[in-house]
Amino acid sequence: MLLKLSRYILMDTFGPSLAWNLFRFYNCDREVNLPKIHVSPLKVAQLKVKPFLLRRVLQLLRNMGVLSEAQQSKAFSLLKKQILKPRKTPLKPKVEQSGKRRGGSRSGGAGAACACLPLPLPPGCPAARVGSSREATYKVCGSALPGIVQGKKKKRNTSKAKRAFAPAPRTAAVKGRRGARVAGGGCPGPAVRAAVGGCGRARDAPTAGSPGEPRLLLPFAPDPDPEPVPVPAAPRDASGSSERRQRIRSVPRPTAPFRAPPRPAAAAAAARLFAGPCPEAAPHLAPWRPGSDTRRAAVVGRGAALRLESSAAFHSLVIRDGGRLVFADRPHGPPITLRARYILIQDGGELHIGSERCPYGSRATISLYGRATEGAAVEGFGQKFVGVGRGGVLELHGRRPRSWSLLDKTLHPGGLRHGPYSSEKRWGSRGLNLRILDAGTARVLAAGRFDTHLRPGECRRLLAFLARQPPGGVVAAAVGDSAARSLTLETRLLLRDRLGSRYIARLGYRQPWALVGILGGGQLSPAEDKREYHGNGTTGLAVAQRDFLTYDGTRFTVTAFSGWIKGVPHNGFKVEVSKGIILHLVDEVSSWLPGDRIVVASTDYSMHQAEEFNLLPCPECKSNQVKIDGSPLYLHIGEVIDGVDMRAEVGLLTRNILIQGEMEDSCYGQNQCQFFSFDTFGGHIKILRNFSSVHMSGVELKNMGQQILGSYPVHFHLAEDVDERGGYERPTYLDNLAIHHCFSRCVAIHGTHGLLVKDTIGYDTLGHCFFLEDGTEQRNTFYHNLGLLTRSGTILPSDRSEAMCLAIRSHVYGNYVPVPSTDCMAVSTFWIANPNNNLIENAAAGAQDVGIWYIFHRVPTGQSEGQYPEGHAEHTPLGVFYNNRVHSNFKAGLFIGKGVKTTRASAEDPREYLTVDNARFHPHQDADPEKPRVPAVIDGLIAFKNNDHGAWARGGDIIFRNSGFSDNGIGLTLASDGTFPTDEGSSLEVTRSIFVGESSNFGSQGGQNSYWGKGANGEYRTLPRNKTFPIRGFQIYDGPVRMAKCTFKKFIPTVDRYSSAIGFFMKNSWQISPQNNVSQILMEKSVGLKVFFGRSGQWFGSNDNDGDKMSVFHDLDGSVTGYPDTFIGRADNYLLRHPGCLTVPRWNGVMCTGKFAQLYIQARRPENLTLSIARAAYHSHPLRLQGVNRGAPYQQYQPVVMLEQAYVIQWDGRAPEDIILYPINFNRGDWLRVALCYPRESVFQVVADIYQRRTGTVHSVKHYLAAPSRASALSRTGERLFYFDRASGYLFVHLQAHEARKGHSYCSQQGCERIKIMAHMYPGDSWSCGPNPFPERPAAAQRPVSRHPAGPCRACGAPQLAITSTPSVKYIRIQIQSLSRADVQNHLTSAFIKINDTVFLFNRRGIFFMVLDACSGAVVSRRHFGTVTGENAASAITDYVQTFIKERSLVLVCSRGIADMVGSSEMPVFTTLGSAKPIVFHKEGSFAMLGYKGQANPPWIKVLNHAGYQKAASLQHYVPLKLKEYQCPTNDDESLKFAFSQNHSEHISVEAVAPRD
Repeated sequence: MLLKLSRYILMDTFGPSLAWNLFRFYNCDREVNLPKIHVSPLKVAQLKVKPFLLRRVLQLLRNMGVLSEAQQSKAFSLLKKQILKPRKTPLKPKVEQSGKRRGGSRSGGAGAACACLPLPLPPGCPAARVGSSREATYKVCGSALPGIVQGKKKKRNTSKAKRAFAPAPRTAAVKGRRGARVAGGGCPGPAVRAAVGGCGRARDAPTAGSPGEPRLLLPFAPDPDPEPVPVPAAPRDASGSSERRQRIRSVPRPTAPFRAPPRPAAAAAAARLFAGPCPEAAPHLAPWRPGSDTRRAAVVGRGAALRLESSAAFHSLVIRDGGRLVFADRPHGPPITLRARYILIQDGGELHIGSERCPYGSRATISLYGRATEGAAVEGFGQKFVGVGRGGVLELHGRRPRSWSLLDKTLHPGGLRHGPYSSEKRWGSRGLNLRILDAGTARVLAAGRFDTHLRPGECRRLLAFLARQPPGGVVAAAVGDSAARSLTLETRLLLRDRLGSRYIARLGYRQPWALVGILGGGQLSPAEDKREYHGNGTTGLAVAQRDFLTYDGTRFTVTAFSGWIKGVPHNGFKVEVSKGIILHLVDEVSSWLPGDRIVVASTDYSMHQAEEFNLLPCPECKSNQVKIDGSPLYLHIGEVIDGVDMRAEVGLLTRNILIQGEMEDSCYGQNQCQFFSFDTFGGHIKILRNFSSVHMSGVELKNMGQQILGSYPVHFHLAEDVDERGGYERPTYLDNLAIHHCFSRCVAIHGTHGLLVKDTIGYDTLGHCFFLEDGTEQRNTFYHNLGLLTRSGTILPSDRSEAMCLAIRSHVYGNYVPVPSTDCMAVSTFWIANPNNNLIENAAAGAQDVGIWYIFHRVPTGQSEGQYPEGHAEHTPLGVFYNNRVHSNFKAGLFIGKGVKTTRASAEDPREYLTVDNARFHPHQDADPEKPRVPAVIDGLIAFKNNDHGAWARGGDIIFRNSGFSDNGIGLTLASDGTFPTDEGSSLEVTRSIFVGESSNFGSQGGQNSYWGKGANGEYRTLPRNKTFPIRGFQIYDGPVRMAKCTFKKFIPTVDRYSSAIGFFMKNSWQISPQNNVSQILMEKSVGLKVFFGRSGQWFGSNDNDGDKMSVFHDLDGSVTGYPDTFIGRADNYLLRHPGCLTVPRWNGVMCTGKFAQLYIQARRPENLTLSIARAAYHSHPLRLQGVNRGAPYQQYQPVVMLEQAYVIQWDGRAPEDIILYPINFNRGDWLRVALCYPRESVFQVVADIYQRRTGTVHSVKHYLAAPSRASALSRTGERLFYFDRASGYLFVHLQAHEARKGHSYCSQQGCERIKIMAHMYPGDSWSCGPNPFPERPAAAQRPVSRHPAGPCRACGAPQLAITSTPSVKYIRIQIQSLSRADVQNHLTSAFIKINDTVFLFNRRGIFFMVLDACSGAVVSRRHFGTVTGENAASAITDYVQTFIKERSLVLVCSRGIADMVGSSEMPVFTTLGSAKPIVFHKEGSFAMLGYKGQANPPWIKVLNHAGYQKAASLQHYVPLKLKEYQCPTNDDESLKFAFSQNHSEHISVEAVAPRD
């Protein structure tokens, strides 16, 4: 839909430039505010666009945040007026010569009994668009409007209108080869109502849009006045007679091959049987109740139009030759189940369950049964399938609930912030067992056991324990074994008074007793229970249980129990949520019903932390809430953390149309049982080319797919173009499917183009989930889909796990043993085999290997071989990539690079066909490498909690922007399309992005999370890869890469691991470019190690490979180092050093100024030498390079060198016979002096030329002449001279660039300049040379690094405060730090509130309020209340909150050293700000609150009320501004204006500012 709007509507309305930016969702330097200036809804409505398309344009602009609420309201009001505006001069209808029928349309209405008039339609009346895209008319059936001719209204016709039902027509371009066609036209439903201004809404209308909103797109075009067609008579008995069954079987099948009739005839034939938007209501359908007979092969053939009204079972069902089967829709009747081994729809056959405008309201199930060993396969389809062949129609439309949403409030294990609690003891717990809990959070604060049976001194310890506990806490007590003998009367009486117990004073020997109450009593009496001990060993359990309420509104139950069972004492405690857990979601989910099943995605490193729940009835829930049955085991984040959106996806798995495979209890036969314990032979849906119409929405697929090539839950097989380009007026789509617990992929798109896959869930499946197969598939759009728990499968090498890879060797050559890490282990949720596809707003929430993988087929594979030339896919520009999420994947969230092996296994390459192989992405215009590059834009990627990489991209040009990376092993690695000589001029870039090392998402143990250890802040958390793995935010592999306007947070090294913001590829043997540029980088204070070059040891190895030594980047503006125009290299690289450099030991790096480039050296005969290169000034510190091409025809080395210097090159053996020197990244005039060591009797031929790599040609060949002296050879006179000093054995050459270079090209546009040195050497010649043939002189004085670091960079860092999946929503960052009295005594002076980066300090004791406007984020009030003065602080706070704080306010509360609040023990006024219950402040404790005053109750409200002995209350949160529920003023359409900077810290003392209201 978005693609079509972009191409035809946005361009027509707004012009090409603005339309393209809108479609690609470009933000540029700001959010998309510019279009607001140019959008005139009235002008658009009157002049530009048809109403139904205008409505979609307006919706698109609204969703993008381009239109404000006020503009939306105005625009839709104008749209409504435009729709209802009558035409002044309606078109005259055509009238047939007979005068009895008013003519039809040219496209297929010949002989039709209706006149199609271009009438404006009332709201609620669907209409079909006809004619060209430039027309703005709608067809309304004239047979239903006999009184409307030439704009005049006659007497109303009250006769029953006949309605038509048929799939939408295909265009004439494919007439005669795609099956039956249906003519368009007509307003569905009783057309007599349309004539007077209203079409009744279809029963069970779609949920999309608001109630009563006009739906202007007609998916099923009604036909002219239908004529009756003979159909089988309805039987009188419900089961169906044998005569009727025989009649159905004997429907004749044409002997000639099926041919689609001419379009008008096909339209008429299809339209004669059905009318109206609801297919089951068509009057010509015959009721069908065939019963159950699994031996029967049923055929619905020519002339048969049947309504299935009861469950049925067959051996098989074939619908062909124009036969039609429609499921009856009986919302209050029993569900209909159709069982068969297979269902085949072809040659004009049609199967309908509901329609797009009339979704199916009942429950329908298609159940495919059969074992793999039973029955013969159907050619082209296999076994156990629903198949759509040539001319077939499959229309399945169930209810369309919201497919998936995001958590809007964090779901903690057990539903409680600190998790559930459970403890049970038997022996060893004698005495009184106590637990103290925080009544506001359900957290267990203290625990103790006191043996008051045998130890008299325990009573004193018990009393001291209780004295330390603050009043108001929850106390739970239970006797273990016995607690009475030494329990003194004084202690009993104190427990009676303190706990409110009725039974403790008379507690007897071994008597079970349990209590749950409030310390200090209070208004609630305790829950208490006891049992009598009779000496028989069994007393039953004394159980005390009471419910409490947390500050955030969660009800929890505390249980204590005590007793004897068969002579064994039992006691214990349990804390759990009571009456179900309520989930808060971002979107409205009222379409989710009790009994439905949902899945909550993992937000940790392991995808196995995804959890399923059933929904419970919840009358108290709001429209964005649901209640679940069960308790979560893991933490599921529901908020933006550290600027990155980590909210868990929540998907609905239930639909009212179910297609399922019937499964065996365990694996059997040849179904890969060595890998799977369960049956994997499920059902599958397969659609072949030339189908007539396929649309599926609101369908659940379960137990589908088979571990067999080509048998997938939904498989479009070589269907070619399935949108307008293929002649489909209603482009094919899959919408709102739930594909779960399946055995081979989710949606397979094979040789198919233009398919829309939308709002579809793929959960717990085997093999690649959303799968493009051969590399030819293009123009497909994946929009707002969710894939999670993608497991390994066996079909392709890339599907396989390590064990599968090693075990499956039937297709390798000889005895080859696959290498799992490189040949296999690539299973991905989205496997995109051609870049020209669109991914918009999808989520890959957990795969065994990769979330989204762009893989490249050098040539098409499989049945698509030969469809494009070699390398075409690698050069094809990327489609739209916008606002996608990837997390909880083991290998990488997003991977761009690599390909598949496109040749069969052979002796030359024994690997299996389609094994993972090498390929590189370098997009060019029209996929032509001779044309300009087209950057691939990755816009709005969110990648978190991926074990290895958030994203990896190899190629060029590739641009990441507006992206967030958090808690990944490595946030982002950019690997160029290969430094020289692989690809000239390509580069990679990341900009406007946020990188976080160890966020406040600590994760939770379990679910196959492997590593649990201390984080940088000392708290335990889950960790990627290993406890010692060096976490990095941005990793440089080779280059050139650029990074600009990025923010880094929380990269802190520990004793276990080196975590750094910027790092380098470890154990890197490749070369690195000095044009790796960074600028406008913000390193927040939480970054402890900005850059790290590695050290020898774990993970880094010897840290001695060529790339390790050459690691370098350029800090253009000093935003990383503090020194502008600085190169940062490894500390021991003396090719870069000069006296003005600064060493940074913590980085293992050195910062230098100067001019740097690369010297590319090729060496032949021999190719296995180690090169030693030293700068003459530091000849005692040579750098040894191994080269990167071991075993290749030539060796290559690429040291980074300082320009205008002299270098000495030696070898660890006799010099190579052929050496080529390339000056790489040299600008015109840049030069080096080079001395190369040779045997002293060597004879040389030295040639300079320019090599044009793309064409492979050489030009400008010039021969060097021997110079009489070294000075003349190095004199820079422009002559091409060399000098060989036989005494020293050094050959001297002057290397200089003579041509200009552009951009990131390694060489000039004319080609790469080079010097070729061919040496003839005699055997036995000595090749030993001295260390330095140049005159000894100190290192040249370069410009020293400035001793005065650059000042603060106000333009540095990501412009966005947060990267979220809802980019139109703006956030403000809040941090509240309170201080308890103990903190003050420990000389911690200031509590504070931090808003973005502005800090408000509080140095006086008391309670501090700051009030912000929830619409703009501006501070509107702040107030301090002392708690140690004589004033009635409680009353003053109440008055302030109720009187001075306005509606729609964010309220931030902070405390410093509070004492008792005077005048009140409870503070009920805080319930006005969102607390679920009154606040009782703890003496000498601390308090922090993030509240809201207004009509809404946002899920982000937080309350922390800590006792004095607890850690001071501290919270931080990213709060969304200007949400719809805040009810901000509609006339406020300006951009949000923040009162505080995002990147520049500012401290404000509250005492310096007079309090104000």
